[in-house]
Amino acid sequence: MLDDVQVYTQKDPSGALGVAASEWEQARYEAEIKHQEHDGRTISRVVFAGMGGSSLSALLVKSWLEDSLSISFEVVRTYHMPAYVDSTTLVIISSSSGNTEETLSCLDDAIATGAQLAVLTSGGVLLERADAKGIAHVVLPDRSQYEPRMTTIAQIRAVAQLLAHFGVVDSSYYERVSQYSDWLRDESAAWTAEVTTDKNIAKQLALFCVGKTPVFYAGHLMAPVAYKWKISWNENAKNLAFWNEYPEFNHNEFIGWSSHPIEKPFAVIDLVSEFEHERIQKRFAVSDKLLSGRRPKAHIVRLQGETPLAQMLWGCILADFVSIYVAVLNGVDPTPVDLIEKFKKELAN
Repeated sequence: MLDDVQVYTQKDPSGALGVAASEWEQARYEAEIKHQEHDGRTISRVVFAGMGGSSLSALLVKSWLEDSLSISFEVVRTYHMPAYVDSTTLVIISSSSGNTEETLSCLDDAIATGAQLAVLTSGGVLLERADAKGIAHVVLPDRSQYEPRMTTIAQIRAVAQLLAHFGVVDSSYYERVSQYSDWLRDESAAWTAEVTTDKNIAKQLALFCVGKTPVFYAGHLMAPVAYKWKISWNENAKNLAFWNEYPEFNHNEFIGWSSHPIEKPFAVIDLVSEFEHERIQKRFAVSDKLLSGRRPKAHIVRLQGETPLAQMLWGCILADFVSIYVAVLNGVDPTPVDLIEKFKKELAN
C-alpha cells in the first residue's frame, strides 16, 4: 500500500508528506526580528512559555545548549510565570496561532514583572500585542502552509536568533542550524513516497508500528526528540503514544513492564545517539536484555548526524515522515486536528 503513490492523493489530501519533504528548507529560515530595540540589560535566566509544538523547539534548544549556557533555561507549559521571573529574566512567549490561552496568560504575568520580552508567533492576538507594545518578535511560517508541529526546525532557528539578539549566546548558534540544510535535504529524499519500502526506513518503521501503541525512549540529551515522536504520532497518525528518557526510565517505568506477558499491543522504539553519556548507552542494551520476555523487543533507531544538533534535526523530520505513513495506514488524514479545535471552542464557552 505505501508503495502505491496514487494512494496519497486520497489518503493525504492536504499534502502532509510534501510538507515533511520540504522541512529541510526550514534550516535556512530567515528569522527576522521585528522591534529589535532593547536596553541592553544583562540577562540572568531564560524562561520560555509555550504549549505543545510551540514549546518543543525550546526543549530541543535547551538540551542542545545544556553544556554551553551559563544561565538557567526553563520551559513553562501552564498559565503562570514562576515567581522568580524579574527584570533580568528573558521571557520568550511562543504560540504559533497567537491565541493560546495559557501562553497569553504567561505574557500578562511577564509584562507585570518587567521582564525582557520576546515573542514567537505566526499571528493572532499575540502578534497584535507584540506589535502594539513594541515587543521584539519573530513571525513564524504561515499556518495556512505549515502545521505548527511541522515547523520545529524554523522555530529552533528563531529561538537561537532571539537568544543571540539578547546576548545569551553568540550568533554562531543560529548559523549552525543552516549548515545542515543540504544534508537534511539528501537524507529526507530517502523517506519520500517514491522510495520503495525495502529502501525506505520511514515506511519500514510505520509498518512495524501500525496497529500498536508506540513507546519512544531516548537518553537525556535526545529526550526532546522522543517527545517530538510522541507529538507527531498523536497529531499526524491520530494514535496514542508515550515517551520516556534514560536514565530516569530505569528508576520506575522499567519495572512497570515486568508484570504482564510479552503479548502487549506496544511497539518499543529506542532513539539512540552516540553522543549520550556512555552509561546511558549501556542502559538501552541492559534494559532490553532484562526485559526480554516481558515486553516487545525494542527496535533501535540510530540517530544520524555528526553533531547532537544534526541528530536532533534528523530525528524530528523522520518522526513526521513515519507518523504520516502510519496515518495513511490508519486511513486518517494526517493534517487536521479537528478535535483540538473543537476542544478550544468548548473551553471558550
